[in-house]
Order: sequence, then structure tokens, then C-alpha cells
Amino acid sequence: MERVVITGTGVVSPLGIGTEPFWTRLVRGESGISFIEAFEAGGYKVNIAGAVKDFDASGLLGAKEARKLDRFCQFALVAAEQAIQQSRLDLEKTDRERIGVYVGSGIGGIGTLMDQAGTLASRGPGRVSPMLVPAMIPNMAAALISIRYGALGTSMSPVTACSIGNTAIGEAFFHIQAGRSDVMIAGGTEAALHGIALASFSNATALSTRNDDPTRASRPFDRDRDGFVMAEGAGILVLESLTHARERGATILGEVIGYGASSDAYHMVATPEDGHGAARAMRLALKEAKTEPQRVDVISAHATSTVIGDRSETAAIKAVFGAEAYRIPVTANKSMTGHMLGASGAVEAVALLQSLRTGIVPPTVNLQQADESCDLDYTAGTARTAELTVGISNSFGFGGHNSAIVLRKYEQS
Repeated sequence: MERVVITGTGVVSPLGIGTEPFWTRLVRGESGISFIEAFEAGGYKVNIAGAVKDFDASGLLGAKEARKLDRFCQFALVAAEQAIQQSRLDLEKTDRERIGVYVGSGIGGIGTLMDQAGTLASRGPGRVSPMLVPAMIPNMAAALISIRYGALGTSMSPVTACSIGNTAIGEAFFHIQAGRSDVMIAGGTEAALHGIALASFSNATALSTRNDDPTRASRPFDRDRDGFVMAEGAGILVLESLTHARERGATILGEVIGYGASSDAYHMVATPEDGHGAARAMRLALKEAKTEPQRVDVISAHATSTVIGDRSETAAIKAVFGAEAYRIPVTANKSMTGHMLGASGAVEAVALLQSLRTGIVPPTVNLQQADESCDLDYTAGTARTAELTVGISNSFGFGGHNSAIVLRKYEQS
């Protein structure tokens, strides 16, 4: 079995564009949540979100090409470019038939779809763009990355709702591990900050209505949490076989050593109170990693800031780690980024990788008084330094999709 390493990362997020700006603000405990500016949200129950600011894809793609693409594809291409550049992968010297792309989106081009629906209603069918379908379908982010870099290997767009980032990384890990690819570009992207999505989530009472205090609205595990905050972004990682990375003299950032996936088989949107599906995914990931629970040094929680979800994940962590659960620091990135939906898992994987490289656990902000059912060490308030070698990251999605990945600090052997 091939060992699988990470050689490049890219991030587009409410905390910044690029891994270093994102990581710097995350460690500081800064929030990327603000009032919605992309459209008039005054008539909505919720008017806050984690929006990506100062984003312009025209520098990479050119203004004409960028205008053709939905924002979720723009995010993915920019994050992929960052990851490829950091990896220093020489595409001219790489067998492109051995390069694959696994990048997913939960919702795809909803902005493009709704814009064109408005065109149909106001101007008739003859004015609907012939590029509507290719611009909106969720697989297009993976396809465009493949086209841009000439990646001729397997290309797939996993759709497992908010579990996508881990699903993509995990399945790419399996692909390289089995010797089917040398390089995989993997991650998730989402740009669903549109009125119709905001209205749907808020009418389902899934979103925080703390409109008067945006930066404190996302508060995982806190007694007074009232829902998640919608956000957007993308996270892309370059994964390689250790053999391939060594042969080309790549700088290795970390290692993927485990992946587990499961289904709750329970409900369309709710999670079971005991977190049995989440626990199963973590156990499978640890088994694949050949790692005992006591060897895990940090947990990156899915932690969306919903009442049921945070309790369920806490129960799952306790079920897997037992008494060790109280020793391991847990961090909740969404307290600062909001919930980037299909992009969250991949962005959080980048953050976990950075933790293992630097020995810093980012804080969980806005945790002032924990829910009585949430009694673990959630790294409340400020970042912490620690000896970190192994970390696990959780991602869960509507429909009961659960995925967990295990990362390890790279140690040459």
C-alpha cells in the first residue's frame, strides 16, 4: 500500500484568500461573519453570513472567462492554483494520466440557476443562456480543474452534502493508496449565499438569527447557540503517493493515514442523539490509520452550532474515545468561518494540517458557557500550543452522510 502525503493546499474563505491569511486569522480567533452585502437581505429572517471578501478571479482566469463561470467554480480554480503552486508540481514532467481530480460541491451553481430563472420569467425562453447547465452542474468545478491542468486521470465530484470535503480527500486517499494514481487534486467548494438558500435554511430554523451581533452568532457547543451561519469558500489539497513526492523532491506538508465513511440511516436532516453514524465513521478512519484512540492529539469537530448536531457529535466523540475524550483538545473552526457547506471539510482539513505542522490548536470562539451535554475540552476562547502528531477531522451532511479523515505530522522513515 502506498503512503499518501499532502504537498499543496489552497483556501478561499471568509477569513481570507490563501492558506496563510486564513490560518493567521483562525489562530487569532477572528470572525469572518458579517452582514450580507451581495443582495438585499433586510426582509429575511437572517441577514448575516460568512462571505468571501475582495475576491476577483479575473487575475487567474481573465475577466471574460471568469464571467462565464459560477462563483463556486471560480473559488475552486483559485484554491487549486494555490495548491498546485505550493506543491511545485511540474506538470510537464508528470504523467497526466496518473493525475486525478476529486472536487465536489453540495449545491453547485445556484446563483447562476436563479439568475437565469429570472431571465426566463422576465425575457422569455429565447434569452436563457445556453451555458446555464454547464455553469451550474456540481461536477463542473472538478471538470474545470482537470481541463486547466490537463489532468487525464479519474475525475469525480462527490456529493455528500456538508461531508463533501472529507469524502473527496478520503476517496482520493484510497485511490492513491491502491496505486491507481500518483497525484490527486481533492477538496470541496461552495457559493450558495443566495436569497433562496438563505430563505430555505432560515425557514427550517437551521440558521442563527443573532442578526444584531454577527461575529458572535456562530457559537458551537455554547448553551445559547441557535443555529449555524451560512458561509462560502473552497479548500483544495494536492495529495501524492510518498514515492512520487520523494522522486520529485517535493516538500511534504503532512500525511493522510485514515478515512472512514458511514450513513446514519436515520433522517433527512437530523442527526441521531447518540451520534452512532459519526462514531462509526471515526472508528473506521482510526482502523484504517492503524491508530488507537489514545494516539490522537487533536479533534477538528464538524460543530455547526446547532443544538442537536453539537450534542450528537459530542456523544460520538465520547463513544469512540471513552475517557480519552476529555484529554483531547477539540476545535470548531466554524465558530469563525461559519458553515461553508460542501467546502467546510476541505478547509478544515487544511486547518488541521496547519495545526500538526505548527503545534497550534485554533480556538473555538463564542463559547462562553457550554451546553451541559457538551462537556469536552473545546479549546474555548484562545488558541493553544501542544505536541501534535495525529489529528482527526469530522464532517457530516444532510441525509446522514458521515466522513472522518486522520492526518499525521510527516515523519520521514
